Amino acid sequence: MGMHHERRISHRKRSRKHGFRTRMRTKNGRKTINRKRKLGRRINVRHKF
Repeated sequence: MGMHHERRISHRKRSRKHGFRTRMRTKNGRKTINRKRKLGRRINVRHKF
């Protein structure tokens, strides 16, 4: 029997909810990105649609 994959969300839906451009739209989203930049985390933009 194969394993069951829970919550397999489409890449498009995920990027629209949590993506870079969505974050840049709001003030708090820009704060989030700047906070992650200060930590030195590379911002990974996934291009798979």
